[in-house]
Amino acid sequence: MKIRCPICHKEQEVPDDFAYRPFCSQRCKTIDLGNWLGEAYRISRPITADDEEPGVRGEN
Repeated sequence: MKIRCPICHKEQEVPDDFAYRPFCSQRCKTIDLGNWLGEAYRISRPITADDEEPGVRGEN
């Protein structure tokens, strides 16, 4: 399986059970975690009821 790391954008051939997937290494996985913890990833606006998919909260 070929992956493209979302952090460093390096393409790499990896086995299906690769431990760090979708990242290429433990380093990139740790950088991503740091981005989450440092609040680098944000939702650009408040979420409204229209943003949710039907059935997510048991609705039909």
